[in-house]
Amino acid sequence: MEIKNKSFTQERALFDAKGVKVSDSTFDGPGESPLKQSKDSEVKNVSFKYKYPLWYSSNVRVEDTRFYELGKSGIWYTNDISMKNVQIDAPKEFRRCKNVKLENVEFLNAQETLWTCDGIELKNVTAKGDYFAMNSSNMKCENFNLEGNYFFDGGKNIEVRNSKLVSKDSFWNCENVVVYDSIIIGEYIGWNSKNLTFVNCQIESNQGFCYIDGLKLVNCTFNKTDLSFEYCTNIDAEVKGKIDSVKNPCGGRIKCDEIGQLILDATKVDVNATEIICPKIGQRIEGISDPWVD
Repeated sequence: MEIKNKSFTQERALFDAKGVKVSDSTFDGPGESPLKQSKDSEVKNVSFKYKYPLWYSSNVRVEDTRFYELGKSGIWYTNDISMKNVQIDAPKEFRRCKNVKLENVEFLNAQETLWTCDGIELKNVTAKGDYFAMNSSNMKCENFNLEGNYFFDGGKNIEVRNSKLVSKDSFWNCENVVVYDSIIIGEYIGWNSKNLTFVNCQIESNQGFCYIDGLKLVNCTFNKTDLSFEYCTNIDAEVKGKIDSVKNPCGGRIKCDEIGQLILDATKVDVNATEIICPKIGQRIEGISDPWVD
């Protein structure tokens, strides 16, 4: 069934539709849940202006479409959905979905978006908002630009390439993350996580990379990054240039050109458990857990 140049306002306008192709049309209030439980549907050049447009759906293709602010919580419990050239103004998009492919998608308000989803591919995606992709797994991101705090919290099996991520508390409680050729800016990167790898990345962070088990840094640069590696175990870090300060690592290897301040407190950690390869250390503090104690 093909639908073109239509305007819908009734609730569940195309509920349980099978094989429907909708183009150049509008779904407006008060008609919520217009394509709920649809299957094998195609949506092109459509405006969704009200709530819950694509719940419990499967095998959906969306192109050249806009989800307006009132189209919040738009796509939950939906599997096998792809989007291309789409603008999403609404928060809380995508919950408990599987197999989500997004290309050339802009999230203007990505608050609490992509929660508890599995099998996500992002390409040329931009997003602004907090708590992006919480508790989601099996993600691949390329040319992804994000501004917002607490992203990927609780995520597993994540790969990021050629991206820029500006966030406080990023990659917390994560497992199996690999980031290539990217810029990461924000406080407290990676806390309480396991198996994080960063390759050819530019990193800026206050107290970044602490409380991690299994941290690998390859050919990375640190800018304004201090109090790093506290209580971090199984470290394999090669950093180009200077690290402002390193505090109480718990084991592994750290190699860099310069450390501004090295803080080692034998009452807190085994100071011999971490091999530090660095030709220039500006200040070495031993026996004090807090660098600001006089």
